[in-house]
Amino acid sequence: MSDLTVSRHFVHAALTGAERLGLDTEEMLRDAGISTDLLRIEMARVSSDQFSLLLQIVWNRLNDELMGLGPRRARAGTFATMCALVIDCPTLEAVYRRAYQFSRLFEPMVTMKLETDNQQVRLVTHIEGDIHDPHYFMRESLLVLWHRLGCWLVGQPVELDKAEFDYSRPAHGDEYRHIFHCPLEFESDCTALTFDKRFLSAPVIRDKSEVVQFLKTSPADLLSRPDESNTFTGKIRALIGRDFAQPLPDFEWIAAELHTSPQTLRRRLKQENTSFQEIKDLLRRDMAIYYLGRQELSINDIAEKVGFTEPSTFHRAFKKWTGVTPGAYREGERGNTEAER
Repeated sequence: MSDLTVSRHFVHAALTGAERLGLDTEEMLRDAGISTDLLRIEMARVSSDQFSLLLQIVWNRLNDELMGLGPRRARAGTFATMCALVIDCPTLEAVYRRAYQFSRLFEPMVTMKLETDNQQVRLVTHIEGDIHDPHYFMRESLLVLWHRLGCWLVGQPVELDKAEFDYSRPAHGDEYRHIFHCPLEFESDCTALTFDKRFLSAPVIRDKSEVVQFLKTSPADLLSRPDESNTFTGKIRALIGRDFAQPLPDFEWIAAELHTSPQTLRRRLKQENTSFQEIKDLLRRDMAIYYLGRQELSINDIAEKVGFTEPSTFHRAFKKWTGVTPGAYREGERGNTEAER
């Protein structure tokens, strides 16, 4: 099962360019296994598998890795070519500088540039020309891809100190907490990621054979299935596991397993813009959405599987998470929105 779900906002945002160009986006959704009726539920979410497939469909149908949102087309294979060029770089700094040199070959330019000072580094977005990105999806994707590609190449998390955006906090801004795991600053003078300069010397540990395998599902997987294994959020999710029918480990036990104090762990989770309770709630939500797609399970069975002894308590919690009851959500996934909400 997919560990994470993706907000319906990102589904609509990813299709914006295709809609503008007159393509059949309902067909794209069907091909990705996403119900259009489900997307009528305001707080609906899709699996990361579905979202990854949808991104690949959009790129292929448009032959544009900028998804019709940028000032020009980035033909299929652009990202793969950049990866082939940076794989021989010795360090993360060399990766980002070579990637910038590659990206600036195309006009208008859509790239990120490395800026350094004494202790900190910023990856700053540089976009020339007019863009068609009303939901900020292209700009968000650019930040995510460059950051997560760097993390993958050096085999370690590049911990972010700050993410900046040169626009006001959007309606879906709360999702940013779970994307960037760092303090957020809106209405900044640029769109950029800031991290400690020490990461620039991290050596590239991947080889060409690994890149070939990586590119079979990327960059879609980088956007839809972030590697959280090196965040405290991801480590806690792994320790909790998926069996909510059993008593959950307490916070003190988890802190001990992570070789840290409860006070330090709370502080680190705050830096990642989350909390222990929120991690448990979102994991329950994602598991409930996954199980609702399995028609052989009754809603009472699902309530038990995600740790609720009373079905009524599960109904209230699920409606808080998604805005609708579990039954209405299941009907949306089936393609029937006539169920009572």
